[in-house]
Amino acid sequence: MKTALRSHTWFYHVLAILTVMIWGTTFVSTKILINSGLSPVEILFYRFALAYICLLLVSHKRFIARSWKDEGLLMLSGLCGGSLYFIAENTALGITLASNVSLLICTAPIFTLFLSRLFYKERLRRKVFYGSLIALIGVGMVVLNGSLVLKINPLGDFLTLIAAIFWALYCLILKQLGGRYSTLFVTRKVFFYGLVSLLAYLCFFPTDFALPLLHKPVVYLNLLFLGIVASMLCYMVWNAAVQVLGASRTANYIYINPLVTLLTSALFLSETLTPVSLLGTACIIGGVYMAER
Repeated sequence: MKTALRSHTWFYHVLAILTVMIWGTTFVSTKILINSGLSPVEILFYRFALAYICLLLVSHKRFIARSWKDEGLLMLSGLCGGSLYFIAENTALGITLASNVSLLICTAPIFTLFLSRLFYKERLRRKVFYGSLIALIGVGMVVLNGSLVLKINPLGDFLTLIAAIFWALYCLILKQLGGRYSTLFVTRKVFFYGLVSLLAYLCFFPTDFALPLLHKPVVYLNLLFLGIVASMLCYMVWNAAVQVLGASRTANYIYINPLVTLLTSALFLSETLTPVSLLGTACIIGGVYMAER
């Protein structure tokens, strides 16, 4: 029985790793779309609309949660893990390097640990403190390298840290929902409330949709990848992994993100790393790893 359970758990570890590896390429994909002329909010709208339509085709039996409390949690998950997270992240990608965004996003596990302490009174061990301190030093190196060495606006880096906090909140909300609903239902609701809140955002901050750009293969292929693979499929897998492994253990795999992004950004965007950013990379990944262990 224990062996079967262990094998079952390891299956979700593998799924979480594959999901994070795919998400590591989305920073480059989004950056390509921004360089092609699409706005951050425009990319987000197409991505969420594609994901929601696909999910609606396979999950349409239940539309409302069993209680208004759960419905409220689903709405918050759509805000934190959907619109607010991606507005911050996509805007950051238009300002700073894709590699910077992926590096700073992997601080989300640190925020998850401290928010778990704040809301659920989970104990913080000494390694969490030292690991967080090392990761924070790495964050400082990455931000200073971008602003002082590469002359990049540090606003993009700070927006990325805000996105990491939203993602940590999203993981904790999923923990609150537990296993009361199917992964398909929860994922579909995340994108529904993400779309609704995004439409509300567009009422206050309207944007022009560059429809002719959708005819370009580089645009529609990247949008299909972001909407169907990176959003619909990966969110389903991630939500299932969080329910089985827990928020903190699953969030631990986010530190794989920058490794994938560093390779793909160097290959497709010709982004280079300085010695300072490399040291910052090591500090962030090493600090998060220490804290999670």
